[in-house]
Amino acid sequence: MSLPSPVQIKEANAHLVAVHRRVAELEQRLEAAENTVREQAESLIRKDEQLRAATQSITEAKDREIAYLHEKLCKSEETIQKFQNMMKEKDSLIGQLRHRCQLLDNICKSRPLLDSMLSHMAEAERLGPVVGTTESISLSLTDGESNCSPSRIGNHKDFSLSEDDMDDQELDDIVFGTTV
Repeated sequence: MSLPSPVQIKEANAHLVAVHRRVAELEQRLEAAENTVREQAESLIRKDEQLRAATQSITEAKDREIAYLHEKLCKSEETIQKFQNMMKEKDSLIGQLRHRCQLLDNICKSRPLLDSMLSHMAEAERLGPVVGTTESISLSLTDGESNCSPSRIGNHKDFSLSEDDMDDQELDDIVFGTTV
């Protein structure tokens, strides 16, 4: 084997220096790339932590709002139930008051008849007892068979019902009073 010539050695040395420089350059680039990758990984980890914290915060806020709205819904449903119960009570009261109003209307319609009857009764009282009569006449008016008994009103020839009274005969059996 022959020894390399000085030119070959110089070329080989120059080639080794170039390779060494290239390796150093590649190592620097590799290190820079590793640093970049490490920084990006750290940045992604930080962003991931921030996103998790933000997600957790949003989830907690959402849960609080859901709990608040659920509580508000329950209170609203209770209020609605109270109002519905009050409405039922008011409707019942309105029904009772309508019935009483109808009774009062019927009484007011009958007032002229009652006024006339009262004026006739007052006139009869002013006249006083009939002179020369006995007690048997006054007893006959209170013995339960008078012409004014409810069972005989419709059959009595001196008493007549108006058309309004004929329409409202179903109210004759109504008992006046208060309801609780």
